[in-house]
Order: sequence, then C-alpha cells, then structure tokens
Amino acid sequence: MLQPQGRNLQASARAPSRIGCSRDLHYAIGQLRSRGGAWLLQPGCRAAGDAASAREAAAGAMAAPSPGPREVLALSPEAGCRASTSSSGRRGLLWRLRERQSRLGLFEVGPEHELHPLTCMMQAGLWAAIQVSMDHPPTGLPTEEDFAEVLTQVHEGFELGTLAGPAFARLRRSLGLAEEDYQASLGPGGPYLQFLSTSKSKASFFLSHDQRFFLKTQRRREVRALLTHLPRYVQHLQRHPHSLLARLLGVHSLRVARGKKKYFIIMQNVFYPTGRISERYDIKGCEVSRWVEPVPEGSPLVLVLKDLNFQDKTINLGPQRSWLLRQMELDTAFLRELNVLDYSLLMAFQHLHEDEKGLGSSLIFRTARSMQGVQSPEEVEAQNRRLLPDAPNALHILDGPEQRYFLGLVDLATVYGLRKRLEHLWKTLCYPGRTFSTVSPARYARRLCQWVEAHTE
Repeated sequence: MLQPQGRNLQASARAPSRIGCSRDLHYAIGQLRSRGGAWLLQPGCRAAGDAASAREAAAGAMAAPSPGPREVLALSPEAGCRASTSSSGRRGLLWRLRERQSRLGLFEVGPEHELHPLTCMMQAGLWAAIQVSMDHPPTGLPTEEDFAEVLTQVHEGFELGTLAGPAFARLRRSLGLAEEDYQASLGPGGPYLQFLSTSKSKASFFLSHDQRFFLKTQRRREVRALLTHLPRYVQHLQRHPHSLLARLLGVHSLRVARGKKKYFIIMQNVFYPTGRISERYDIKGCEVSRWVEPVPEGSPLVLVLKDLNFQDKTINLGPQRSWLLRQMELDTAFLRELNVLDYSLLMAFQHLHEDEKGLGSSLIFRTARSMQGVQSPEEVEAQNRRLLPDAPNALHILDGPEQRYFLGLVDLATVYGLRKRLEHLWKTLCYPGRTFSTVSPARYARRLCQWVEAHTE
C-alpha cells in the first residue's frame, strides 16, 4: 500500500474570530491569500454567532477514526468568489425559477440545517485546497509520490486534508475539467444540496450547488482501499477512456476542532444534467433488500429506485447495446481483479426531443471529440470507444432511439475481505434460494453483466 506523505506550505495568517453561515447576507468565511496575507469575506457565509457552537455541531456529525499522524499547514487562500457575487446580482427571475425547478426533490443545506456548519467548512476547505492545485499544478511525468501525498490545511476551527492531490489534479485535467470551474462548483458560491438516499449505509450525501459534483462521506477502510487501487484505476481509465466507472475527482479528510477525522470523496454526478430525468435506479443484480416504496404521484421527492422496481422494464439502446455489454465486461473484469464487490450500476431515463434524436449536424464535432488522442483504428477497438453525444457529462450518457440513458458504475471501495466473507455465510443461511449482494467478486461481476444483457435490447 502506498503510504501518505505530508507536504508543508508556509503562509502568514490573521484568522477571523468567528465562523458562521448564511445565504441571506452574502458574506463569507475569511480566508488568507497565501501570497498577500489579506483577509476577504466570501459569498455564502457570514461572520456571526459563536464559532464554538458551529464546531461542536459539526464535530458530532463527523466522528470517525483518525488514521496516522497528521501534517499541519498554515495555508488558506484568498476567497475567489467576487465573480460569482457580481454575476448572482444579475440573475433574473426566470433564471431563479429554472434553477428551483431543476432542484425538485433536493434540499438546500441552509442555516437551519443541522449539517450547515459542516458543509460551510467543507466549502471553505475545498476552495483553499483547489487553489493550491491551481497555484502549484503537477508537472512532468506522474510519480509514486503523486499518489502518496497528503496536504493538510489549517483553518479557523478545522483542518482539511487532501489525499493524493497531484494524482487527482492530473486526472481532472485529463477529463478536460478546469480547476477554476471545479473550485467554483465546490466552494462557497452556493449552498450544497442534499437528497433522500435509499442507501443502507450511514454515509452523508451532498451535491454541489450546480449539481455537477457528488460528495459522499466514506469509512476509513474504504478510503484506504480507494487510495490503494488509485494507480490501477487511473491506468484503467487511460486504457478505456469511455469507461462506465464513475470519475473519482478527489479524496479528503476533515477534522473539526479536536475531533476525529472524517473522510469524504468527490466524483462527477452520473445524473447530470438533471433537468428532464424521469426515473432513477440503483442496480446490483440481486433481489434481497432491492425494493424501494415509490413516492406518491405528484410528490416533489426524488427517490433512486432499485432492482425489483425495474421488473418488466427494458433499456432500448439500439446499436449502442453491443458497446454497453462489452464495456460492462471490461469494467467489471477490472473490479473483479481488484477483489471489489457491492458496486452499483446507476441508471436514469430522459425522453429525447425530436431534434435530439439521431446523429444530427454535430457528427463531425462528436467524432473528433470521441477519437481525441487515438493513434490507430486498432486502438479504437482495443479501448472500446464510442461516438459520444454532444452533451455535458457525455461519458455517462448513451442515446437510444427514443430515450437518453445516464449510466455509471459507483461505490467501488468494498473489498471482499474477512468481514464480507462472514457476511456471505450469514446471508446464505438467512436467505436460502435468494440472490443477495454479498457474493464473491467473480460471481458479482458475472451476475451484473447478465442483468444488463437481460434488460437491454
């Protein structure tokens, strides 16, 4: 396993005395610009209330084991949200109504929310962490140290750690994701969003305010597995640029006051853009605990349904079906090699408008975009590339004759170790003759591929 290595950056600081948050007064958590030492107030938070109470509330929500020694940095970059402040003042009523409509079923983590102090710290910490990546972008060839580095930044009342920062910065760059856009989405420009999860885990789930990125808390052992597999994960994405694996964009730790560390990951939201999505599913290819009671018709709640909710339905992909079956084989074979199980195939449906059907006039652009970096026709076949749609988040979108499908493999951190082997034995006794998720990685991969083959046409 790669061992973390700390990185120390020095900066002088004058810390603000209090930290609080409010979307009504567009002030901010004060942060130091490492080059100038000047404090600014960012949009999204205001200096109000007792910082101790905010830290106490967040500490209760973030208790977790603390691995190893911590590396301490005095670094807190200048707030960079002045542009978003000026642009938000120009937003009209139509823009706000359209944004509200796209957030149906989601809940703003506002000042009244119990996790509001926590998300404010995450936003301020991530803004500063991404600024370091922008000021010191990785250069040269990737090294083992890129995957082992741990950068810890000290803020007022909390510390945020960035694990394998250079490796993830390279990955984001390879995806064409600008660091400025990544920072604007995850920083204090707007409140994080929360949704009702049907997951049995105790993890917390958030979306960035623009819904482009998904944040999820993780156990320490899951983070350890992700970082151990990270070099091979990056290699797999290089070999198969159109892979269905969710794009993992960052792994971080957060320690509030003198509390224990909690870990969270950031990845691209498979269900983006969300505007016209009608149904969402989380598929594991089994039946035990795989039913979700649907919400009443007309309810604003958005639930992710499961396998048993999908009975008697099919995915009509037309000529794209052969590509999907092949890519499922490649991706699940990779996860089997990592000894990973319990991952999910996320799916969502969106009806295509008439002008969106077929290849359209953007064929040349789509072909150039899909074949970028290809050296030969043999390489296209080996990498299992396809013609990407002309849409945001194209790597997770497949267009059938009538529907647009959002597809992605997520939750890639569960290893088939002793704990899961014992769980397999217990479930075998409890559910004789029924299928459940805790099986060997080989069987899990084969079963999920069979489910996709049986439910597509």
